[in-house]
Amino acid sequence: MFIDGRTLPAGSVIETDIAIIGAGAVGITLARELRGSSRAVTLIESGGLELEADTQALYEGESGGVEYPLAESRLRFFGGTTNHWGGWCRPLLPLDFEGRDALGIPAWPITRADLDPYYRRAQAICQLGAFDFDDPEPWEARTGLAPIALPGDDLVTRFFIYSPPTRFGEVYRDDVAKAANVNTYLNSNVVEILPNEAANRIERLKVATLGGNGFEIRPRLCILAVGGIENARLLLASNSVQAAGLGNGNDLVGRYFMEHVTAPGDVAAIALADETRLPYYYVHTPDVDRASMRAILMPSDAYLKRSNGLGISLSLYESHKPGAAPLEPAVIAMLKSLGGDAALSGMIYGVACALEPLPSAENRVTLIGDRDALGLPRSRLTWRPTRAERDALTNNLDALARSFGAWGGAVKLLVPEGADWSDDEIGWGNHHMGTTRMSADPKRGVVDANGRVHGIGNLLVAGSSVFPSCGAVNPTFTIVALALRMADHIKGGSLG
Repeated sequence: MFIDGRTLPAGSVIETDIAIIGAGAVGITLARELRGSSRAVTLIESGGLELEADTQALYEGESGGVEYPLAESRLRFFGGTTNHWGGWCRPLLPLDFEGRDALGIPAWPITRADLDPYYRRAQAICQLGAFDFDDPEPWEARTGLAPIALPGDDLVTRFFIYSPPTRFGEVYRDDVAKAANVNTYLNSNVVEILPNEAANRIERLKVATLGGNGFEIRPRLCILAVGGIENARLLLASNSVQAAGLGNGNDLVGRYFMEHVTAPGDVAAIALADETRLPYYYVHTPDVDRASMRAILMPSDAYLKRSNGLGISLSLYESHKPGAAPLEPAVIAMLKSLGGDAALSGMIYGVACALEPLPSAENRVTLIGDRDALGLPRSRLTWRPTRAERDALTNNLDALARSFGAWGGAVKLLVPEGADWSDDEIGWGNHHMGTTRMSADPKRGVVDANGRVHGIGNLLVAGSSVFPSCGAVNPTFTIVALALRMADHIKGGSLG
């Protein structure tokens, strides 16, 4: 059942077994998994069923590093940011879970093998149609085209599989609305999570609406799932009992914000005299046997270990077709270097990238004195890529140039040698990760392997804020898998 929180009498009290704060990909997945159980589930969503400007404005805050669009990068209504999600899906690599001490990248307290069965289930929820992310043979069999075999072992071909994209708020709306044990409160904003005096259990959720009324929810188990920035914001603002905020005894809430670094425009240009050498699925997103896929290039595990480098995903696209507008002299020179009449017939490809970030304690979410329309302190996001990340981007592009050059292409790197990657050159993926990181050690993380906040028995945090590291791929597929794992954990045990 959907209930507009603005219609409740002020001071109403709602008793429930499980409260889920946030109805995005995570909250909706959890509610669907818990429907039909004997437990009463309350799903709480800040917005309604459509985007509304005054609700969206609750995201507004300020930047303390790279100028970052807090209010534009997320959507605050039923379905959350899946309402404008691009649909890129692939799992994190096993190496991403293992950590790399030399780089300061921590290991997860779970492994890729632990998450594999949930990735399989997430495939259906995200409507992918296939699960062949790393094995080229199925795609070769389906298309008749073998992936390119670049010399050496620096770069390998892997695959993204695209969700349609699944708009969770539309595709799964009826599932949530018709679940007898699930009540969804729309236009309802949790403004504080209130624990008992010892701060080891959550007792109440204080809820406010833009309609002016407020009410209270009393859960046996509380799950916070409002995104990488808002999860930290709400924990920090819930400071009536613990002055530093809930779960923040070790000053970790809000720290280690991560985002995938990109660079605007082409970072490299690749020229091929014979475009048929490159299978079309590297530069297009075809539907192949009911699955939408795309090949990308990524550093091999061996290269990352050998170079002590950071991961990257490199995708190609057609930049200049034969017979199009006249080419610049530098590009003609590239094509002529390939021999023959390449200057007339060759294809130019642009390169887009997303770089694995380094976790840094200085990249963080904090609160400022300015408050939103509900009285909640606004966020300040301090995010600035490290020098090591900027160097890693250049190193990975050098590997691309070496590999394609040895294969028979001509590559021009469009990044000036020694470029400083000034802030106005830095792009991002709108991927908010890492502000309530997962660790078995309370001194190193905010939540444990099951998402439970250290020291608070009935408070869980879900979503990409729990990522200790994040590889070089989009986070949505992994957060859905983690939500499925959390649902199984809840169904298999007590409420804390």
